[in-house]
Amino acid sequence: MNRRSFLARAAAASGALSVPWLVPSSVFGAAGRPAPSGRLNVGLIGRGLMGRGHLHWLAGNPALQVLGVCDVDRSRCEEGKRLVEQSYAADAARAGYRGCAAYNDYRQLLARADLDAVVIATPDHWHTLQSIDAAMAGKDVYCEKPISLTLREGRRLVETVRRYGRVFQTGTQYRSIPTIRQVCEFVRRGGLGKVKSVFSIWSNLGSFIGGERFKPYAQAMNLAKTAGAMTPLVFPLPETPVPEGLDWDLWVGPAAWHPYNPTYHINPAPGVVPWSFCEDFGAASVTWHQSHSADVIQYALGMETSGPVEIIHPSSGTYPTLTCRYASGTLLHFVEHYGLVKSLYHALPASARLEGLFGGVFVGERGWVTSNSIGGPVEAAPESLFQEMDLKTREVNIGANNHHANWLECIRTRARPSSHEEIGHRSASLGHLVLLSFKLQRSLKWDPVREEFIGDDEANRLRARALREPWQM
Repeated sequence: MNRRSFLARAAAASGALSVPWLVPSSVFGAAGRPAPSGRLNVGLIGRGLMGRGHLHWLAGNPALQVLGVCDVDRSRCEEGKRLVEQSYAADAARAGYRGCAAYNDYRQLLARADLDAVVIATPDHWHTLQSIDAAMAGKDVYCEKPISLTLREGRRLVETVRRYGRVFQTGTQYRSIPTIRQVCEFVRRGGLGKVKSVFSIWSNLGSFIGGERFKPYAQAMNLAKTAGAMTPLVFPLPETPVPEGLDWDLWVGPAAWHPYNPTYHINPAPGVVPWSFCEDFGAASVTWHQSHSADVIQYALGMETSGPVEIIHPSSGTYPTLTCRYASGTLLHFVEHYGLVKSLYHALPASARLEGLFGGVFVGERGWVTSNSIGGPVEAAPESLFQEMDLKTREVNIGANNHHANWLECIRTRARPSSHEEIGHRSASLGHLVLLSFKLQRSLKWDPVREEFIGDDEANRLRARALREPWQM
């Protein structure tokens, strides 16, 4: 099935794509459980380690019915189908359930007229195209971050989601943790006074490709030289036999062609994003943690639907590490570890405890506070800030978030989720801006309204990249 015929078939089957999908209270069954006719029909695209977590949640939610699992790796796909059916077999309330289908090609799943929504947990290079195709097929979307690999991709996704009236949620769930939300709201409403600086982590490539699984390819990857890179790279990895059951051509999809190598994909999965070191498949630090940090930081700054106006490369001599400047004057400094906040920037006392990821350290006129989600509790000074924030707890419970639930509620109400398409795009964009500055090894001026670099033709050309034939967006 080609993309054009798939979209035509899906549109015809789905009817008017912009009509809201509403669930009246009368469809709910006994004990508050939705009757079969009242459940949302969902599917999963991509069942790696992140996809496994999503599928566990989907299959365990009584308000949902998992109709299909899609993965280009047959073993992962079939195992997902089996787990869903095992889960439902023990549920007496699933009367009339006819089984979970397994799909190799996501377009076949999206073509189902009875499918309401999908969760996309594929490698980064698939996120935009699959989200766009889902929106055009009339499906609501939950997509893992980052939602794009280029600036132009992200804007195209936003436009498509809005044109087809879909509900889109980006998987930046850390903003939905109650403690982190309270910290962000405190900073947003001026609790620190004017925010002068924010510090967040940006990791080099060596923190990833220095692992054991890359040692057989150390010579081809020239690890001694490339480990310090701040961007993903393309390596001349040797071709190895494609594992049985893996559709490698479809795995690569719209990305530039690479022959199969187990560093990209292997069973069992060596981690949640094993392919993210490769520029054509992922975005390194943006994939690992920075998209989460960008969402939380720009939310706290009130800039979640905008972005910085300048990206200042360290080669300029202005700041010792790469820095983004917002129109308000707030500076976002990226550091490889938080010790540099004290030893290099002298922004906080040596006694300050700074740990964690997925957020940042805000320094304002009235003090400072952290918004990280691992590494311990929220830290701040002076102590009086905690009384003003009125936190129920300083501990950050990652599992205590309502991110998926917010998406489901918005599917029913047609409201905009907490990390909707524009927020997802702007969070990814911040990472892409930093990547381009590192790639070009110079500073850049950015217009966040027009989404173009000012007076820089070379940088503007890098806002997009071609897709491999026959894929189109």
